[in-house]
Amino acid sequence: MTHHDVFNGDADGIFALHQLRLDTPRQAALVTGVKREIALLQRVPHDCRGQVTVLDISLDCNAAALRRVLDGGAAVEYFDHHSADRAFAHPRLRLHCDGSPEVCTSILVDRHLRGRHRPWAVAAAFGDNLDGPARQLADSLGLDAAATAALAQLGRVVNYNAYGESEHDLHIAPAALYRALGGYAQPLDFIAGSEIYRMLCAGYRDDCARLQGLRPHAEHDAGAVYILPASAWARRVSGVLANQLAAGRSGASFAVLNERDDGSYLVSVRSGAPLAHSACGFCQQFDSGGGRKAAAGINRLPASELGRFMDSFRRYFTTPQDLILQKE
Repeated sequence: MTHHDVFNGDADGIFALHQLRLDTPRQAALVTGVKREIALLQRVPHDCRGQVTVLDISLDCNAAALRRVLDGGAAVEYFDHHSADRAFAHPRLRLHCDGSPEVCTSILVDRHLRGRHRPWAVAAAFGDNLDGPARQLADSLGLDAAATAALAQLGRVVNYNAYGESEHDLHIAPAALYRALGGYAQPLDFIAGSEIYRMLCAGYRDDCARLQGLRPHAEHDAGAVYILPASAWARRVSGVLANQLAAGRSGASFAVLNERDDGSYLVSVRSGAPLAHSACGFCQQFDSGGGRKAAAGINRLPASELGRFMDSFRRYFTTPQDLILQKE
């Protein structure tokens, strides 16, 4: 009987699974991909009869595949913090879903495990731009400033590695990165001893340096829109830019668009007021859009939709008279 671990390829998905497997080791086929590759349950075989663990991918985007997997005889445990409007009950399904803005999947796993591998949840929360909850978890462990800063950097760098149009854009494939964690029970040991981590840090520094002097394509009092070129470095660093913008201007909303090779755009959105104006609520206005309240995205925005996107972003997050266009 083959088991399957299905997880988002970012820091939250990887560290959530690592917590679970530190607690309950299990040989399983890995199903993952770049951050925006979320329809992952479609890749689980129809005749799967084993345990399927799902982490950090939207249930709404996988509801039909989830029913198929369950009806085929598998047992599924599902941890996620994205939209779950299509959730349903099933005797072989255990759901751990919470869409609150201050929660990520690794925090849900940490709760489930009662904090037994909490340092990994700290790093994951920092990677998901949840600095407040991450620091609370760090404080509960009595971590000093240096250790907390190291975990914050780990989360951000691993999260950065997940952004790309395909795994060819990444420094290391998510499944390989997850396997590289296997020998480390503590994240600080991984930081100190892993050549892979040093490689990721070097790539992170190089790509972030390219952001210097970047100007917004459009700006208004409540936020801004940035458009990045069709290049691997820009796709890798798009999430970093979106999180930096959100952290640097409290209450403002931002969109970062990456031009894809086919001329369409990959979009990351951060809401400065997630309860009043959720990022997922905005992105769901477009095909392939979704996410969570504070952070969401659109996997493929056609170039022909760019004008509608810009106008919708302006109207959704601010009032028309606040708009100030700033051309590059």
